[in-house]
Amino acid sequence: MLRAVVDVGSGSVVLLVSELREEGWTQVDGGSWMPFLGTGTRQSGLLAEGPMEATLAALRQAKAQADALGVQDFRAAGTMALRIARNARDFLSRAEAQGTPIVVLSGEREAELGFRAVVNDPQFSDRDTLTIVDPGGQSTEVTVAHRATPGGAWDIRFSQSFPIGTLQLRGGLLATETPDLGEILAASAFIDDTVRIDVPPRDTGAVVTLGAPGTDLVAMKLGLTGWHPERVHGAWLDYEDVGRAVGRLMRMTDAERSAVPGIEPARGGTVHAGCLILERILNAVAAPGCFVSIRGWRYAWLEEE
Repeated sequence: MLRAVVDVGSGSVVLLVSELREEGWTQVDGGSWMPFLGTGTRQSGLLAEGPMEATLAALRQAKAQADALGVQDFRAAGTMALRIARNARDFLSRAEAQGTPIVVLSGEREAELGFRAVVNDPQFSDRDTLTIVDPGGQSTEVTVAHRATPGGAWDIRFSQSFPIGTLQLRGGLLATETPDLGEILAASAFIDDTVRIDVPPRDTGAVVTLGAPGTDLVAMKLGLTGWHPERVHGAWLDYEDVGRAVGRLMRMTDAERSAVPGIEPARGGTVHAGCLILERILNAVAAPGCFVSIRGWRYAWLEEE
């Protein structure tokens, strides 16, 4: 059986195609597009026509790619931009009309799926305490969980979807292409005030980050060109790596950030904001760094009937 799962995020549209084999679900194909559906949504309360049409086009391409492989089950889900936009219903109707219906995940559901995608990953199976951070375009999910024995049940100690993301910051406190120190400090203070993790730092364990900021930072650190998931997944980033990257990227223009080896060019306008969110959360939990996972919430949703 072939199943396709599409993550319709505030910034990207990501396709995962997997086949159910004896050993479980195995990825056979994928794709990604950057239509930035949530651009300006936090400020206006609306999805703009250009990003909506670009996202619908990406969904059509994802569906065609899945159909060409003989996919029997195609499913798509949206996140924060579709939770907050007043015209989300119109967009969802248009998506359904073209044969690519979308369900909208709640913040709690998005955090739960992100958590399961990490704890079910053999890469992190030896951990007994994990903090999972998933910075997105309009929201950031944080989950802290612990288990008393190896292989035992996980106890979720904290889980929340915070209304803060890369597109939101870029449309507000980091609207300047090359922000000055005052703007960076204001954005940092806003993140610190918004993201309150009600768990003592000593109880947060290993931090695992999902999403573009972590993968871009690893690719930058290793000087990677192109997509090398086997080198990115499970890689470690020191807190100092993240802090240095924030300082470097904040001094650049969008074009300069887009040209940095390892950064997906379309993310030149938001990568610095995502790195700042990650840096402030690592600071909040006093973490020495974080592991990077390429397995977003779509990997957990894939396994659900």
